[in-house]
Amino acid sequence: MIRNNAALAEALYTAFGEKNVAEMEQYLHPDMHFLGPLAELTGKQAYLESAKNFADFFKSLNIRHVLGSENTAAVIYDVELPDPIGISRAVSLMTFQGGLITRIELFYDARPFEEKKREIFS
Repeated sequence: MIRNNAALAEALYTAFGEKNVAEMEQYLHPDMHFLGPLAELTGKQAYLESAKNFADFFKSLNIRHVLGSENTAAVIYDVELPDPIGISRAVSLMTFQGGLITRIELFYDARPFEEKKREIFS
């Protein structure tokens, strides 16, 4: 069992990079909240559906750095996307409670995604 928030955050994004959405589920609180530039979602199932759609879209995800504290962690990563987007840099700030992720706030430049918004995040 993973007990360190930074390790939990890294495990979530490692599974995401491997496009293993089923594995991601174990790290998420059932009532988690996701906030990103193009979507706001409540509930684990809504988040996992959106994650699956995005995993089908991206080519690769490379974790650059993971930071953690008592109840938060941040993952800094690059996502390789199809042309014309290319590499997108992002930071995911996560909040934890009881060893599960209760909130994910995602930061990235959303301008290249505007055209694909409905396809990816719905």
